[in-house]
Amino acid sequence: MIVLGISGAVSHDPSAAIFVDGELAAAAEEERFIRDKHAKGKYPYEATRFCLEYAGVKPEQVDVVAFPYAPIPLSSPARWHYAARHWYAPDRALDAIFNGNRRFRRNLAKTLKLVADLRLDNARVVPVEHHLTHASSAYHLSGFKEKTAILGIDGKGEYATTFFGYGENGQIHKIKEFYDPDSLGGMYGAMTEYLGFEMLDGEFKVMGMAPYGDPKRFDFSRLIRYDQRSFKVNTQLVNVIGMRRYKDANGKGYYFSPKLIDWLGPKREGDEIDDPYIDYAASIQQLLEDVSLGLIDHYLGDILRETGKICYAGGVALNVKLNQRIIARPDVEELFVQPAASDAGTALGAASYVANQAGDVVKPMQHAYLGPSYSNEQCIAACEEHEGKPRWEKLDNVPEQVAKILADGNPVAWFQGRMEFGPRALGNRSILGAPNVEGIAERINEQIKYRERWRPFCPSMLDRVAPQMLQTDHPAPYMTFTFDVADEWKTRVPEVVHEDGTARAQVVTCESNPRYYALIEALEKLTGNGVILNTSLNRRGEPMVCSPTDALNMFYGSELQYLVMEDLLVRKAPRDQ
Repeated sequence: MIVLGISGAVSHDPSAAIFVDGELAAAAEEERFIRDKHAKGKYPYEATRFCLEYAGVKPEQVDVVAFPYAPIPLSSPARWHYAARHWYAPDRALDAIFNGNRRFRRNLAKTLKLVADLRLDNARVVPVEHHLTHASSAYHLSGFKEKTAILGIDGKGEYATTFFGYGENGQIHKIKEFYDPDSLGGMYGAMTEYLGFEMLDGEFKVMGMAPYGDPKRFDFSRLIRYDQRSFKVNTQLVNVIGMRRYKDANGKGYYFSPKLIDWLGPKREGDEIDDPYIDYAASIQQLLEDVSLGLIDHYLGDILRETGKICYAGGVALNVKLNQRIIARPDVEELFVQPAASDAGTALGAASYVANQAGDVVKPMQHAYLGPSYSNEQCIAACEEHEGKPRWEKLDNVPEQVAKILADGNPVAWFQGRMEFGPRALGNRSILGAPNVEGIAERINEQIKYRERWRPFCPSMLDRVAPQMLQTDHPAPYMTFTFDVADEWKTRVPEVVHEDGTARAQVVTCESNPRYYALIEALEKLTGNGVILNTSLNRRGEPMVCSPTDALNMFYGSELQYLVMEDLLVRKAPRDQ
């Protein structure tokens, strides 16, 4: 059976994914093709076209189109909870009761239009509950055979914000859901806005800022009332709607209230990490971790003590510091986090859920290299057509020659193989550096990425090096966890160790990415460290690059001097420097 999953419309990060007889053939985010970061409100036309083409599937061969929103009946507690908790905004409250399912209807309309426009004439359109798609994207792709705890935390889907359940014999079972406005993701997102970043984009910046602060300096418990069984967000302060929202001088509304300003002071502005905002970041991170871990213990503790397996998706699953604390639980043997954990992954989840329900055996996710790839000839054609008139040469031994450039202290743009699915560069659309070179991280931040100087960088490392550096053999293929770095390695590769002594790591195997593995091995011969600095190939505010032309545009729009595209090395001429 051929199942196409799509996400978008009223959401962010629209994407498409395609399964053929239970195997994930391709997946990609729309932002990469249309060059609009997060592509909010868009539908994944270009991503869908790519998935069909790569899988060799004609439009009329698609059996099902699945999407991640479903109708929620009036009998569900979700709509009544929403109405009761939003009674201060009666238009929203009454709308939830009498006109619920707006997200479902808008997504259905957009999906039917895409089906008609792309001539998917024989496909059934199947809606799947939003949090079930997150759950499926994690559970069915994890490869876990045992009874598995399932966790889903995000801003919200139709109404649900937090999901606890388990998977057994291929089926997903709900244990407990929480509903908007009681949202851990919404609370963290509102504080993200207060700290000067954009919700749905800057949460990882708050997480990166937190280690610079003291979580004990301020008591943030007034934001949420909680115990191990439940929680209730204080909508006098955060996750607010309507007239409760704080508005700036330009009339822009935020998901926090003027009362939060009265309590904590003015909204943060600028790029520097400053007092007291670093302590605010530390406090909200600590609060998220404490509440989440308490709920996990109550709702999933028995399953974890039985099997030790847990899988996790939803936007908050990208909070790698929380993930580190989940792994540290004595009853957790292995945590799988869907690498496209945000709404991009719901396309994958919707398709995998429908495929499983139809009887297909969904195969485990082997890697996240699910997007388009380009040949040497296509890279040469892009160079010939580019206004920068790139000078290129074909390399005989790419790993060894590029490792020498890196070891000499130069950052390198690295473009090879299939584009990654999800927000993390995993060695195919990356900017690389030698992590023993002093100042390389700050140089990339200031001169290439044009982002905040304090932002940390991640290491990719050889699988045989990981147990020494990370002091664990827990799988980490997707940069979804942080680990405590061994003392010796803090001085060997300081440019990829964060303020708190941790690193968000990618463990690379020869099977998953042979050329990237060979590059890190070649760098190890020159520096003694089987570790490389890795960040996404993009500039601030832009999506990760997709095509050779995108890579060239980014190259000429920064102070990068070296770009590798498959076997080609592009250098800037002196006049371009």
